[in-house]
Amino acid sequence: MRRHAVAPARRVADAEPYNVVRPAYGSSPPDRRSTGSGTESSVFYSGCRAVRAAGAAPLHRGQPGYRAGMDGDGDGIACENYH
Repeated sequence: MRRHAVAPARRVADAEPYNVVRPAYGSSPPDRRSTGSGTESSVFYSGCRAVRAAGAAPLHRGQPGYRAGMDGDGDGIACENYH
């Protein structure tokens, strides 16, 4: 029987912290104004759930808060509704 080498598991204490940002119930949406630089956005959403909660969905490429990680099909539209 042949054995395969297995990498040792990473201890939880060594893992980097994972912070979840959730908007407070009834809070106003984040400031969507651009920083004016045209290259950076002053808005960050932790995911599509946060985008929808802020009433900002869908986000289009170039809009504040858009990032490729939320655009599952790569069409330039993040957090779109699929029905």
